[in-house]
Amino acid sequence: MGEDIQLQQKVIEGNQQGPTLLILGGVHGDEFESMAAIRRLLRFLNPAELRGRVQCIPVVNEAAYWRGQRTAEDGLDLARTCPGRPDGSITERIADAVSAAIRGADYLIDLHSGGIACHFYPTVGYGIHPDGEILDVQRRMARVFNMPVIWGTQARGDGRTLSIARDEGIPAIYAEWIGGGVCDPLGVEGYFAGCLNVMGELGMIEREQPASITEHVVEDNRDEAGHIQAGYQVPFCGFFTPSAKLMQAVKPGDQLGTLTDHLGDREEAILSTQEGFVLVQRVFARVREGDTIGAILEVPPDSAE
Repeated sequence: MGEDIQLQQKVIEGNQQGPTLLILGGVHGDEFESMAAIRRLLRFLNPAELRGRVQCIPVVNEAAYWRGQRTAEDGLDLARTCPGRPDGSITERIADAVSAAIRGADYLIDLHSGGIACHFYPTVGYGIHPDGEILDVQRRMARVFNMPVIWGTQARGDGRTLSIARDEGIPAIYAEWIGGGVCDPLGVEGYFAGCLNVMGELGMIEREQPASITEHVVEDNRDEAGHIQAGYQVPFCGFFTPSAKLMQAVKPGDQLGTLTDHLGDREEAILSTQEGFVLVQRVFARVREGDTIGAILEVPPDSAE
């Protein structure tokens, strides 16, 4: 169905032996902080000071990037399409290529953001791996990545870069930054520093770890935990106006926003069904039926750092 996919990537080979760390950006084409942070890493890393190798793919989903959209022209979500197929659609072929890259790594960092449609409070996450040793490494990686929220969620879902890593026994984390269709310099800095922190934790570079900025550590092993698209789906196409802010405390019945049709004849409040904090907030007003308008982080009492 098309030519083979060649992901644009660079590898920094250290002068000393060590593990292979794969860092991915742009799995969705509208998530820009990851791309800029990885380019900065490539300029910064010095082979003479590196143990092992760092493999960087700043824009995994080029087809989506050039459209300026989350997905490529086939409409498939790359983060739900792995391991893909070498003879499939454009997204399936990209999924096949990035899955092969993951299988060749010892550790994975996958950088995301809220994209054009949403704001996502800075978060680092991982799947709650059934292997306790792998889970321990992921917790360490997430802790030093140093985001305000650490979110461990169920690892049973397939189609993701992290599910490929899960099946291969590769410790993996992902990160989310605010997004909104811009490239936030604070996000670039946070991702750049976070990747270096992980390299330090893995013994790949010498690095003094900074003071923690983590506010909440949550692990949630329920089936839908971490599946942002599954919650708070709008019931009809229209115009969405948010009424909550990131990390605002909410409880069941609190209003997250309002949905209206074009003439304003039909209006419906979107109410929270959970108690916690607004982790994801939709900021792109146009919505289609089934679109997600946000996510709530349910925080147990002992989650604060």
